[in-house]
Amino acid sequence: MQLAQNVASALRLAESMLFGGGQQTARRNAWDAVCENRRYARDRQETERALLRAVR
Repeated sequence: MQLAQNVASALRLAESMLFGGGQQTARRNAWDAVCENRRYARDRQETERALLRAVR
């Protein structure tokens, strides 16, 4: 977990040096949306598995 946080911090630092504020915010928002979609997909898969187990 700590490694992931360090990598994320390093990427944010590089991003802030390379991009202006508006583009940086847009990229961060896009990445947050990707992560949220992955969480929803995982939740849907877990729910589907639970329902299939309940039916059997």
